[in-house]
Order: sequence, then C-alpha cells, then structure tokens
Amino acid sequence: MSEHDHHELTCAKVVELVTEYLEGTLDPLDRERFERHLVICPGCETYLSQIRTTISLAGRVTEDDLSVEARDALLAAFRDWSRA
Repeated sequence: MSEHDHHELTCAKVVELVTEYLEGTLDPLDRERFERHLVICPGCETYLSQIRTTISLAGRVTEDDLSVEARDALLAAFRDWSRA
C-alpha cells in the first residue's frame, strides 16, 4: 500500500488489502491502520471473519470433492475473470 498518510482507511480499501493482511505482508503502519479500521467498523470485522472462514473451509475441499459441473463452472469463472 505504502500510502503512509494519517488518514483512516475506507471500507473499500480494507477489502482491497484483506489478502495482504491475512498473509502478513502489510507493513507495520498499514497493518495498524487496517486493524484500527476493524475496531470501528463491524461490517469490515464481519467481512474479515467471513474470509477467514472461507479460507478454512476451502482448504478442506479436494478436486475429488467437486462434481464435473462445479469444476467446469469454476474454471470458466476464473478464465473469464482474468480477462476483465
């Protein structure tokens, strides 16, 4: 992020940075700003919790757990997503 200013983060910015936050790659100032936003924003705290739950559950899914239709739908979605 490297916008080392003193402004609070917006909800949109928190959503944008959530992966870096969870991976521990935010620099200390940005991490502090991120966490300060979570304290004052229950919606973003809920969003972070949902992402953590999704990661936890998705980590248990194997390729064999997916139907052919689900696998094809996911591949198509990501194929189209990369073109956007």
